Amino acid sequence: MRPVEALLRVLREEGVSKVFGNPGTTELPFLDAVVGAPDLEYVLGVHEGAVVALADGYARATRRPAFVSLHVAAGLANGLAGLLNASRSRTPLVVTAGQQDRRHLAQDPMLSGDLVGLARSAVKHTFDVRHAHDLPLALRRAFALAVRPPAGPVFLSIPMDLLAEDTDVELPARSAPPPPSVAGGVPRAAGLLAAASRPAVVAGDGVGRDGAVAELVAVAEALGATVFHQPMHDRMDFPGTHPLHAGALAPTHAAIREALAPHDVVLIAGCHAFMAHHYTPGPAIPASTSVVQLDSDPDEIGRNFAVAQGMVGDLPATLAELARELTGRVPAAAGRTREAGRRHAERRAAHRSAALAAVAKAPMDARAAALAVADALPPEAILLEEAITTGVALRPLLRLERPDAFVHTVGGGLGAGIGMAVGTALGSPGRPVVALLGDGCALFGLQGLWNAARLGLPVTFVIASNGEYRTLKETLDGWGSRATAARHYPGLDLAPPHLDFTVAAAFFGVDALRVTDRDELAEVVAGAAHRTGPLLVDVPVLGHTPPA
Repeated sequence: MRPVEALLRVLREEGVSKVFGNPGTTELPFLDAVVGAPDLEYVLGVHEGAVVALADGYARATRRPAFVSLHVAAGLANGLAGLLNASRSRTPLVVTAGQQDRRHLAQDPMLSGDLVGLARSAVKHTFDVRHAHDLPLALRRAFALAVRPPAGPVFLSIPMDLLAEDTDVELPARSAPPPPSVAGGVPRAAGLLAAASRPAVVAGDGVGRDGAVAELVAVAEALGATVFHQPMHDRMDFPGTHPLHAGALAPTHAAIREALAPHDVVLIAGCHAFMAHHYTPGPAIPASTSVVQLDSDPDEIGRNFAVAQGMVGDLPATLAELARELTGRVPAAAGRTREAGRRHAERRAAHRSAALAAVAKAPMDARAAALAVADALPPEAILLEEAITTGVALRPLLRLERPDAFVHTVGGGLGAGIGMAVGTALGSPGRPVVALLGDGCALFGLQGLWNAARLGLPVTFVIASNGEYRTLKETLDGWGSRATAARHYPGLDLAPPHLDFTVAAAFFGVDALRVTDRDELAEVVAGAAHRTGPLLVDVPVLGHTPPA
């Protein structure tokens, strides 16, 4: 078996049917081999940022590692933001880049570079493959590492002449994945939670990622515990329609501490740190609150706060065992659930009233646009959000039930939204995808519209366009800055004039329209249920007004 044949064989045995890439000279041996592999579809992207975003969305939708082929140092560099996003969101990717020909690599030829050095800070593990006989084993390890907790992208540098070698290599057999393991310490954890008078749960993205939502619901119901999403969550880890659902924690230690202060014991499940964004002094966990922590990654236990009971194991299996231990032990659970439902309904009504109060404004207020999307979203739709200002208004209004109904990235690398929406649709055939994007975010990833047009997928791109980096202006306002006093924010304006995203859509071959009315926007979003191809909706929204 030649090296390139071993590569194709590993891809097939790992369940790969699509290769996401943008090729160059050093990937041509692989590209040529794909000609003889009709079962492997090459999904071309016209920029590596879009390529990695596509693969990220596809891997999340299919719950399998996606395979990515990038081009040498420059292509890898273009994809680094996407790899950082995938690392933070724990998305399993196996990523390769073709290195220059080894026979003159020492002469620093064009297209060569330190690929492993470039990738190291953005991925979970790297392989610098130098010999043909090492390639099959490295590939096997890469796929295993990509899904092993904590999941994430794994990178391989593969010289172009190595893939072209006419050398016989041995392909090691694929190892069976280990069976799910229940964490130790469940009885003690159950005792701590059952004895709590005001229990709470923080649902981390690991819950949704590992398919443990139903098990966490059973635990929360057995306790009557208030349930928060982790800050800046990128999945639905608890049903938004459930009476125990209290929304997401805000991304500062001060806000988290305030939200958890009424609770004496909190279960934190599948949560990477606390994703705090802005610094505030003090710890995230109140001194009066005890922590029970569960994660599949042993490094997360007690990483940033003390725990009374830590548990490392499979999330679905461990949460199911915890629910069995708790069932019937907390007589107050039903009353707590009723009271929580009342409080949370009041909270949701307040957010809705504020959004409705903004409806009459023109241009449309971001809250009104968010309300239109939340109200009109088809039940079977997947919502992808990369709209920093409008997204903040959207999340408290959502009432999503399905665990896979929400997609976001916590990596902070802007521009993933368009490509990730396309990848999500590619991995979720038959389901409409609605992507709510900010104009600043969309400008980072417009190349993904090329894929939307080429693949003809039913994605509705709603771009809330305020012509600025509004969240940065509001942050400066919170600091009492010179920019606020001068009413001048250097480098934070994208307009005037208004950016016409319908023109950009037309360039890539995507149908588009502009909407300025909330009811019309709701009608377009509702129409996503019947859409057969992509549509871009340009929605001008109110910009930032400095405080007087």
